[in-house]
Amino acid sequence: MSKIKYTKFFRYLLAFLHLFLGINGLIGGLLFMMRPDGSYLQMDSTWLKHSLFSNFFIPGLLLFTFIGLMSILTCYGVFTNKENNYFNVLNIYSDRNWAWTYSLYSGIITIVWINIQMILTSFFWLQPIIIFIGLAIIVLTLVPGVMDYYQLLKTQNA
Repeated sequence: MSKIKYTKFFRYLLAFLHLFLGINGLIGGLLFMMRPDGSYLQMDSTWLKHSLFSNFFIPGLLLFTFIGLMSILTCYGVFTNKENNYFNVLNIYSDRNWAWTYSLYSGIITIVWINIQMILTSFFWLQPIIIFIGLAIIVLTLVPGVMDYYQLLKTQNA
């Protein structure tokens, strides 16, 4: 396989992981906000006894926003590779498309989210899977061919 085919495969895999993570974040966050006692997801509110929260509403809102919406937005950006000045506000890598940077953010946020969750709540079987997805997102984002694909063209002043 050529470098271009590998890069395309890695980009599609990256987009799929963001889509999977985003759908799970949106559904999980929405279910927590609809039933803050955690009953829709069969979560016991006693899991929150060592946390700042008395119910799952705020964690659900954070999950919906930072894992769900951000991952869906990043999936769109990974597929389209379109520039957007609005999203560039949070892009700390000015030589890369915002989607590349958001992909890196998304992987880091996911790993931090699950680690905090594991510290504050009881173990849940899905946590190691989500950590693996976060790590895979970071690794795929840092593949040289993927990095090159999202490199912005430099323009020279005449």
